[in-house]
Amino acid sequence: MNAVKVCVMGLGYIGLPTATMFAAHGCKVIGVDVNEEIVSGLNNGKVTIKEPNLDVMVQDAVRSGNFVAATKPEEADAFIIAVPTPITMDKKADLSYVRNATEMIVPFLRKGNIVVVESTVPPGTLEDLVVPILEKSGLKIGDELYVGHAPERVLPGKILQELVNNDRIIGGINRTSAEKIRDLYKIFVKGEIYLTDAKTAEMCKVVENTFRDVNIAFANELAKICERLGLNVWEVIELANKHPRVNILQPGPGVGGHCLAVDPWFIVEKAPDLAKIIKLSRETNDTMPRQVLERIDQILANIEGTKRVSILGITYKPNTDDLRESPIVKLIELMEKRRNYEIRVYDPYVKSYKYQVKDLTSFAEGSDLLVLAVHHEVFKDLPIDRLAKVMRNRNVLDTRNFFNREKIENHGFRYMLLGDGKNSQNTVLK
Repeated sequence: MNAVKVCVMGLGYIGLPTATMFAAHGCKVIGVDVNEEIVSGLNNGKVTIKEPNLDVMVQDAVRSGNFVAATKPEEADAFIIAVPTPITMDKKADLSYVRNATEMIVPFLRKGNIVVVESTVPPGTLEDLVVPILEKSGLKIGDELYVGHAPERVLPGKILQELVNNDRIIGGINRTSAEKIRDLYKIFVKGEIYLTDAKTAEMCKVVENTFRDVNIAFANELAKICERLGLNVWEVIELANKHPRVNILQPGPGVGGHCLAVDPWFIVEKAPDLAKIIKLSRETNDTMPRQVLERIDQILANIEGTKRVSILGITYKPNTDDLRESPIVKLIELMEKRRNYEIRVYDPYVKSYKYQVKDLTSFAEGSDLLVLAVHHEVFKDLPIDRLAKVMRNRNVLDTRNFFNREKIENHGFRYMLLGDGKNSQNTVLK
């Protein structure tokens, strides 16, 4: 029996791990990306995405001959579309990548093929956009060409484990399509696979991320209220969560990434008159970088001239190099407009970024404020004593409730916590 041949369109954070997972399980995989530099690098076993063990898997797949990267698709048994779906300036889904990828595979489609959209899309995208393009192949959809949506549910840093072990939803254009796609993913998926229709699967994916975004917005709104009322939101949430049916998530400087910061808008786009809580939650989370800046302004109000701020972490989540929709990047953009801030950044996961300083001492030297923006695990061992010696003013703003407050204060710092209204004095400790 010949190995299943899979063509994966898009070799980003989801497409590349998916492609290599199929290759690791004996499939012949061609991975397609329009970026020639990425394609060339992958064919030499070089990976630009920071994900544990992904580089090893890619190298093994290339050496085995099961994985080849290219800039154009070719005939295969199954085609998986895993391209980005960003939002436009007016908060609508940009489906141009999905459209282009679908159009690219049409000349290579044959009877009996499977086409799967993994990209997160607004409900109805397969029906309204993808299927009409696929029909240009002349194949009967659902009978000669099996089409569906199989959204991923993975966490950066654990993508390879979760691709295999997480339960999965597969929505087909018809039942036969769903079953064919299920059998394809059973090649490596060990979790339960649940079948439904394509539109329901599309909705499930965006609902899962929207649920979390709404919960975080609630926590962020509580943080603002607690600051005003002189309360500590972290204490309030911790105690409220002692209730057996309450599970409030954590506040922070904002929500980023391609999922939580984007997907809720796909629902708003489809039902703007009804998705009021979802829209307000998205807007609430988008205000958090400005909320952090207001705290920075408050802390450094007594300093005249240029104020030096050192920011720990700029990724959208800890222990990754992913900057997509990072609220810290947005915070920095807001600070730039003020023109009275000298900004420095230290993030060991990010190779290059403006204001990036690779040496911790230089990063903190002469600084007026240290902002813990991303709770990378490595920051637990921060040499706070060394930083205290070189800073001009010893102030710390913790946006994640991450640092050991006692340890920080024992080194002569004034410690402030986002969402803590009990300790929001405006004086500067020198």
